[in-house]
Amino acid sequence: MQACAASGAGFLIAVLWFDLMFDVQTRKHVGDTVPTEVLASISAYYRRVTVEARPMNRLIAVVMGLTLLAIVAEIAQNADHWWIEWSSLAAAASAIGLAVARTVPNAVRLGSAADSRDEQTRLARAIYRDHLYCLAAMIVLLGLQLSARL
Repeated sequence: MQACAASGAGFLIAVLWFDLMFDVQTRKHVGDTVPTEVLASISAYYRRVTVEARPMNRLIAVVMGLTLLAIVAEIAQNADHWWIEWSSLAAAASAIGLAVARTVPNAVRLGSAADSRDEQTRLARAIYRDHLYCLAAMIVLLGLQLSARL
């Protein structure tokens, strides 16, 4: 099960890395409204990955679910490293929960480009912050899962 959870974390890290390549464009404009061309770039990306990529974008949700299931299976098997399993569950559930509850809905909304520039700026920055947290949580998860193999 550790290999499944580690593989899921690795896949999700790769997805987050691609998302962050667009999200970082917001950093140059701290305190300001992000320029229209930058918002257009970010918005177009999120429109492609959240709406236009169906059904392929469902793979991310499947991997999230399988990663959580693998960690729950580890806990059910009651392996030697209980603290690794429970810490892994906390890291994965917090990141996946954040993505499901806030990040994905914000990305869909940003992808529609229907809001004002100020609101799109707020959404883009919120997505960026969420993705930084999720990346850190997935790196922690991967590290925990790999350390359990030692």
